[in-house]
Amino acid sequence: MIEKGFSTEKKQETAVLVGLVLQGQTQALVDEHLDELEFLAETAGAKSVKRFVQGMEKPNPKTFLGSGKINEVKKYVDEFEIDMVIFDDELNPAQIRNIERILECKILDRSNLILDIFASRARTAHAKTQVELAQYQYLLPRLTNLWTHLSKQKGGIGMKGPGETEIETDRRVIRDKITLLKNKLKLIDKQKNTQRQNRGKMVRVALIGYTNVGKSTLMNAISKSDVFAENKLFATLDTTVRKVVIGNLPFLLSDTVGFIRKLPHQLVESFKSTLDEVTEADILVHVVDVASSNYKDQLDVVNQTLAELKVLNKPTLLVFNKIDIYKERVDLDIGEEYIEDSLEHLKQSWAKKLSYPCIFISAEDKTNLEAFRKKMYQMVKKIHVKRYPFNDYLY
Repeated sequence: MIEKGFSTEKKQETAVLVGLVLQGQTQALVDEHLDELEFLAETAGAKSVKRFVQGMEKPNPKTFLGSGKINEVKKYVDEFEIDMVIFDDELNPAQIRNIERILECKILDRSNLILDIFASRARTAHAKTQVELAQYQYLLPRLTNLWTHLSKQKGGIGMKGPGETEIETDRRVIRDKITLLKNKLKLIDKQKNTQRQNRGKMVRVALIGYTNVGKSTLMNAISKSDVFAENKLFATLDTTVRKVVIGNLPFLLSDTVGFIRKLPHQLVESFKSTLDEVTEADILVHVVDVASSNYKDQLDVVNQTLAELKVLNKPTLLVFNKIDIYKERVDLDIGEEYIEDSLEHLKQSWAKKLSYPCIFISAEDKTNLEAFRKKMYQMVKKIHVKRYPFNDYLY
């Protein structure tokens, strides 16, 4: 029998966010990064209660922040009994050790937080193996500090590690584990490659974009499937492929993991096989959250990744999603004149500057989806005609 007044509810962890305004950056840019960091913390289950920002030429090699600012953070953490402090950039092992000694609470950096979210989101054996490999690669240089840290505080955000036993503090054991995971991934990747080859020569379309732009919602609307979609970052980790038919034309539509700025390089390496869906696709559908105030930066982050994958020359349809919640903004033009950034203005300006088609939709309330289907039909047909010249009866 539970005594009256006793609660079994898990207390939500509180977090303080920390960022730097470095040389060449603006306060507005750092605020946007911290907005995203707050969303990441919220996705992980933490409540952000305070932000600390400092302008510096470069991070302090010992404590990331200057001595005055970190003492200010220390005072706030102690006064309000904060559970963790999250830094917007990746910290090196020495910085983590020094900061933890000063603040005496859980210390996370952006990479660790993203890894934690991936760990909680992974569902299939493939995704779990990819995330576990990335975690071990992140932990390896931080073993001395982190395992000591784990002995003090168990559970919570940032603690979804692949193992917390004392024997795994040995670097050799961790390296052996990394080797085993890499071999396991090679086997899974081989199986995935066989699956892709078995799909024949059907036209393949890949949904790409920044995380939380509505790719899964669009896939559900077009393919009438039930892919998990949620207003949180990295709702989708596993690539989902569905057969879609528009008119008489069948094609394969894949939903891929979303991109994000400052993505840990360990995850980029681990998820390369997932990105094979992008490299092997015939058509890319780049989904953008036009309701986001920094959608242009998000678009650039994705394009930079596509350039690294050498797929920027693929036939692409740029889809501006979430027009149902778009709010008109006033932007500063190059000529230093204020212009009204209405949807109509955006449509005209993007249509002029792009060498490939774009369309404005709402996947949530299905606004303009018919126009999207027609555009997809045209793009798929163009490739289908070349691939199957004798199937002209379909068109």
